[in-house]
Amino acid sequence: MLIIDYKQLVAIILAAIALIGTLSGIAKDSLYEKPEVIVDIEEKSENDDLRIMSFNIRCTNVGLKSWVQRIDIVAETINKAMPDSVGLQEATPGWMLALEDKLELYAYVGVGRDDGEKKGEYSPIFYLKDKYTLVESGWFWLSETPEVPSKGWDASLNRICTWAVLRDNQTAGSYMHINSHFDHLGVSARRHSVEMILDFASRYPDLPVVFTADMNIREGAEPYNILENSGILKDAKFLAPDTMDYLTFHDTKPSLNEGKVIDFIFVNELLDPSVYRVVTAGINGEYVSDHFPLYCDMSFNTEHNE
Repeated sequence: MLIIDYKQLVAIILAAIALIGTLSGIAKDSLYEKPEVIVDIEEKSENDDLRIMSFNIRCTNVGLKSWVQRIDIVAETINKAMPDSVGLQEATPGWMLALEDKLELYAYVGVGRDDGEKKGEYSPIFYLKDKYTLVESGWFWLSETPEVPSKGWDASLNRICTWAVLRDNQTAGSYMHINSHFDHLGVSARRHSVEMILDFASRYPDLPVVFTADMNIREGAEPYNILENSGILKDAKFLAPDTMDYLTFHDTKPSLNEGKVIDFIFVNELLDPSVYRVVTAGINGEYVSDHFPLYCDMSFNTEHNE
């Protein structure tokens, strides 16, 4: 009787997926416009305690630049940046299977948004599993019924928020990472989603909190201003002394998407951002997604968890 273990099964599935992706067509560089600003991943300073990343990896799209052709470069981007934790968006079950295999240093928290198990996109948080102990974790839906899979207000899709409290195994310092992906159509849903995030974060005033998200809104929009002016969370981009201003959603044509900053990293007052980057370099000159990944290096700015 032939017995195949889990890792062998994953390898077989990924090999089959890769073959399908190859047959579906390989993207030509001429179809993709290069960004004007080229920024690559940098080493984290020893003075910083955390590197937090937000990354919309694009769903399991097919055709040119399909997801199966991007599995390795998405994983390489995360492994190269080596964030303490990364919030992903549009992580379908296929992506989760692939990344669980490729991100060997990481464990994750998250469930599919359509059934609370494995169906639908995840908004997972991957964290360094040897460095951190998962203290608490959970998820809720951005809706009037947050305990069950559901659409809220005028949203077009189920939207979920994932959270995790991580404790450093050496220093015993802890922080909370919250991650989500707001609806792309629901105006009321995005506003209410911000209010739900703020309500949740406000329950942990003594804990450093980071919030990563594709919010599907731009800087200055009403939900953004509610968040930025809340006194609970602030945009790390404008707190970091070493920062940059560049679009995060490019859709392979940066010149046509100028100013589309819709991906964010927010922090509470117990974190002090130092470096904010939008990574535009890609891997070997290739875009890894239709969004640029972004990261922020930061330190704890007060004594906590004594």
